Amino acid sequence: MDSSHNNHSKVTTPLPTGEGQGGGSFPHSAREERGGRQAHLDKWLWAARIFKTRTLAAAACKKGQVSIAGAQMKPSRMVKAGDVIDVRKPPITYSFRILQAIEHRVGAKLIPEILENVTSPEQYELLEMNRISGFVGRARGTGRPTKKERRALDDFADTAASTPVFFSDFDFDLDDDDDGDENED
Repeated sequence: MDSSHNNHSKVTTPLPTGEGQGGGSFPHSAREERGGRQAHLDKWLWAARIFKTRTLAAAACKKGQVSIAGAQMKPSRMVKAGDVIDVRKPPITYSFRILQAIEHRVGAKLIPEILENVTSPEQYELLEMNRISGFVGRARGTGRPTKKERRALDDFADTAASTPVFFSDFDFDLDDDDDGDENED
């Protein structure tokens, strides 16, 4: 069967180079309002590769980890070029300026045309300090003991085992009567 009769072949088109109508260099279904392209915040966060899935992006918005100008945003908020978005991914807060409002995911090589990273150097210093400290975010008392906690447990067990306990001298009769008769009236 030759390829001219195959109706099931997948047609791929290259990305536009920027010429022609639209003026953008990426295909997208962003909303056109008042002459500027806009996109849903959760879709843009996913398309710009800030989050792996749109669900994670929407969840971060709902948890208040995404803000614009200090105000927490809902996933359905429309964003446009020029907006600065703050994304809190502990231990730091990343800041991104939107260069293009897109809703379709693009390759990693094209990200510099989509966003500009405007995160302050202090945030990256905080991240580096966190890496150097080697602290693993684990609540005290949960999970496997650290080396320090293990040594403390071993020391406690050793002192408890070496302390003699004499139960033979202890009087288990806690009543005030010495002869054990309780009903003597």
